[in-house]
Amino acid sequence: MTGSESDSPISRPVVVSVLPSGGFPVRIEATSEQRAALAEAHALVSVDEFTADLVVKRWRKDGVRIQGTASARIVQACIVSLDPVKSDINVEIDAVFVPEGSRLARPLDDEGALIVDPEGPDLPETFEGGVIDVGAVAEEFFELEIDPYPRAPGVELEEFVGAADDEGEDRSENPFARLAGLRDKL
Repeated sequence: MTGSESDSPISRPVVVSVLPSGGFPVRIEATSEQRAALAEAHALVSVDEFTADLVVKRWRKDGVRIQGTASARIVQACIVSLDPVKSDINVEIDAVFVPEGSRLARPLDDEGALIVDPEGPDLPETFEGGVIDVGAVAEEFFELEIDPYPRAPGVELEEFVGAADDEGEDRSENPFARLAGLRDKL
C-alpha cells in the first residue's frame, strides 16, 4: 500500500528521505477517470467528488506522519431497493510510518512481548525504499468510512418481502418470510 508501486487510482508517491522541516503539503483532487476507478474498486455506483489535503512530516528520528482530511461525495446502491443513495464522506487522516526494521514499529515490553493497547493509538506501519504513497493512505481512510449497508431513506425490507408474497410466492418457501415469522414469535 505504501510503497512506490501502488494500485491506488489516486496514487501520490512521496519521497520521504528529503522532507522539508516544515513538512510537505499534498493536495489530491481526483480526476473523472480516477473517480471512476475509485467507484469500481470500492463497488460504488459513482464517486462524484474526491479531495484530500494532507501534510507529510518527519516523526521522531526516521518516521513519517501523514495528517489531514479526505472528503468525497459518493453514490451507492441501497441494499434493499437498489435505489441510489448519496453520501458525503469527511474523514480525518492521521497515520504514522517507520522504516522496516525500526524498533518503533513493534513496541516490546521487558520480556520481549508485543505491547498492544486496544484503546491506544495504532502501531506505526512500515515502509521501505524511502517512498510512501500518500494517495493510497488517503484511499484506505476513505474506504473505512464507506457505509457497508447503505439504505435509501424510508425503505424497509418488509415492503419488498410483502411484494414477493403478493406475486403468488408461497410464504413458507420464502426465507425472509421465515425470518419475519421468527421475529414475530420473539
